[in-house]
Amino acid sequence: MSLVRDIIAQLLASQTVFKMVGGAADFSMIETRRSGTPAAYVMVADEASGENERATGRILQRLETDIAVVIVTDNLSDGRGGAAADDIEELKTFVRARLIGFEPSDAAEPVTHISGDLIKAHGGAVWFEDRYSVPTYLEEQP
Repeated sequence: MSLVRDIIAQLLASQTVFKMVGGAADFSMIETRRSGTPAAYVMVADEASGENERATGRILQRLETDIAVVIVTDNLSDGRGGAAADDIEELKTFVRARLIGFEPSDAAEPVTHISGDLIKAHGGAVWFEDRYSVPTYLEEQP
Protein backbone atom coordinates (compact mmCIF):
# COMPACT_ATOMS: atom_id res chain seq x y z
CA MET A 1 0.00 0.00 0.00
CA SER A 2 1.04 3.59 -0.44
CA LEU A 3 1.40 6.07 2.41
CA VAL A 4 -1.63 8.02 1.19
CA ARG A 5 -3.82 4.89 0.97
CA ASP A 6 -2.69 3.77 4.43
CA ILE A 7 -3.58 7.16 5.90
CA ILE A 8 -6.95 7.26 4.11
CA ALA A 9 -7.71 3.79 5.48
CA GLN A 10 -6.72 4.93 8.99
CA LEU A 11 -9.06 7.93 8.78
CA LEU A 12 -11.92 5.79 7.44
CA ALA A 13 -11.60 2.94 9.96
CA SER A 14 -14.66 2.74 12.22
CA GLN A 15 -15.64 6.38 11.87
CA THR A 16 -18.79 8.30 11.14
CA VAL A 17 -17.26 11.78 11.22
CA PHE A 18 -16.42 12.32 7.54
CA LYS A 19 -18.84 11.97 4.64
CA MET A 20 -15.86 11.78 2.29
CA VAL A 21 -12.19 10.86 2.65
CA GLY A 22 -10.29 10.98 -0.63
CA GLY A 23 -7.02 11.74 -2.32
CA ALA A 24 -5.51 14.37 -4.59
CA ALA A 25 -7.78 13.52 -7.54
CA ASP A 26 -10.87 14.05 -5.37
CA PHE A 27 -9.42 17.31 -4.03
CA SER A 28 -8.78 18.58 -7.56
CA MET A 29 -12.52 18.33 -8.25
CA ILE A 30 -13.69 19.97 -5.02
CA GLU A 31 -14.90 23.22 -6.58
CA THR A 32 -17.02 21.47 -9.22
CA ARG A 33 -18.13 18.23 -7.54
CA ARG A 34 -18.00 18.48 -3.76
CA SER A 35 -19.60 15.27 -2.48
CA GLY A 36 -20.52 16.39 1.02
CA THR A 37 -18.91 17.76 4.10
CA PRO A 38 -17.21 17.29 6.35
CA ALA A 39 -14.54 15.86 4.10
CA ALA A 40 -10.83 15.10 4.33
CA TYR A 41 -8.42 14.96 1.42
CA VAL A 42 -5.05 13.22 1.83
CA MET A 43 -2.11 13.85 -0.50
CA VAL A 44 1.67 14.06 -0.65
CA ALA A 45 2.61 17.72 -0.18
CA ASP A 46 6.40 17.54 -0.19
CA GLU A 47 9.26 15.05 -0.21
CA ALA A 48 12.90 15.56 0.75
CA SER A 49 15.65 12.94 0.61
CA GLY A 50 18.72 12.81 2.81
CA GLU A 51 22.25 11.86 1.83
CA ASN A 52 23.22 8.28 1.06
CA GLU A 53 23.67 6.56 4.43
CA ARG A 54 26.01 3.81 3.18
CA ALA A 55 29.71 4.18 2.52
CA THR A 56 29.77 1.18 0.14
CA GLY A 57 27.22 -0.93 -1.67
CA ARG A 58 23.73 0.03 -2.72
CA ILE A 59 22.38 3.49 -1.99
CA LEU A 60 20.13 3.95 1.06
CA GLN A 61 18.48 7.32 1.66
CA ARG A 62 16.00 8.53 4.25
CA LEU A 63 12.95 10.10 2.59
CA GLU A 64 10.89 12.58 4.62
CA THR A 65 7.40 12.73 3.14
CA ASP A 66 5.04 15.50 4.20
CA ILE A 67 1.43 14.40 3.95
CA ALA A 68 -1.25 17.08 3.74
CA VAL A 69 -4.70 16.39 5.15
CA VAL A 70 -7.09 19.09 3.99
CA ILE A 71 -10.23 19.19 6.11
CA VAL A 72 -13.27 20.91 4.60
CA THR A 73 -16.51 21.67 6.40
CA ASP A 74 -19.60 23.80 5.84
CA ASN A 75 -21.92 24.99 8.57
CA LEU A 76 -24.41 27.74 7.85
CA SER A 77 -26.28 27.49 11.14
CA ASP A 78 -25.07 30.95 12.14
CA GLY A 79 -24.47 34.07 10.12
CA ARG A 80 -20.92 34.74 11.30
CA GLY A 81 -19.29 31.36 10.56
CA GLY A 82 -18.62 30.50 14.18
CA ALA A 83 -20.29 27.11 13.87
CA ALA A 84 -17.96 26.08 11.03
CA ALA A 85 -14.97 27.28 13.06
CA ASP A 86 -16.10 25.13 15.99
CA ASP A 87 -16.61 22.16 13.66
CA ILE A 88 -13.12 22.48 12.18
CA GLU A 89 -11.58 22.38 15.67
CA GLU A 90 -13.37 19.09 16.42
CA LEU A 91 -12.36 17.64 13.06
CA LYS A 92 -8.69 18.63 13.57
CA THR A 93 -8.73 16.92 16.97
CA PHE A 94 -10.22 13.76 15.42
CA VAL A 95 -7.67 13.62 12.58
CA ARG A 96 -4.72 14.27 14.88
CA ALA A 97 -5.84 11.57 17.30
CA ARG A 98 -6.05 9.10 14.39
CA LEU A 99 -2.72 9.97 12.77
CA ILE A 100 -0.16 11.01 15.38
CA GLY A 101 1.75 7.85 16.26
CA PHE A 102 0.14 5.81 13.45
CA GLU A 103 2.61 3.55 11.59
CA PRO A 104 1.83 3.14 7.88
CA SER A 105 3.06 -0.11 6.32
CA ASP A 106 6.06 1.46 4.53
CA ALA A 107 7.01 3.94 7.25
CA ALA A 108 10.34 3.85 9.07
CA GLU A 109 8.86 5.68 12.07
CA PRO A 110 5.39 6.68 13.29
CA VAL A 111 3.57 9.70 11.86
CA THR A 112 4.28 13.04 13.53
CA HIS A 113 2.51 16.39 13.17
CA ILE A 114 4.38 19.27 11.50
CA SER A 115 1.96 22.18 11.16
CA GLY A 116 -1.54 23.35 10.46
CA ASP A 117 -2.78 26.28 8.39
CA LEU A 118 -6.12 27.84 7.60
CA ILE A 119 -6.47 27.74 3.81
CA LYS A 120 -9.86 29.33 3.29
CA ALA A 121 -12.81 30.59 5.32
CA HIS A 122 -15.67 32.00 3.29
CA GLY A 123 -19.44 31.72 3.14
CA GLY A 124 -19.75 29.28 6.01
CA ALA A 125 -17.03 26.98 4.67
CA VAL A 126 -13.69 26.40 6.37
CA TRP A 127 -10.71 24.65 4.76
CA PHE A 128 -7.83 23.68 7.03
CA GLU A 129 -4.58 21.91 6.06
CA ASP A 130 -2.71 19.79 8.57
CA ARG A 131 0.78 18.52 7.63
CA TYR A 132 2.28 15.29 8.91
CA SER A 133 5.75 13.80 8.51
CA VAL A 134 6.16 10.18 7.47
CA PRO A 135 9.77 9.02 7.11
CA THR A 136 10.60 6.07 4.86
CA TYR A 137 13.76 4.79 3.14
CA LEU A 138 14.72 4.63 -0.51
CA GLU A 139 17.07 1.81 -1.45
CA GLU A 140 18.80 1.16 -4.75
CA GLN A 141 17.43 -2.00 -6.31
CA PRO A 142 19.75 -4.69 -7.73
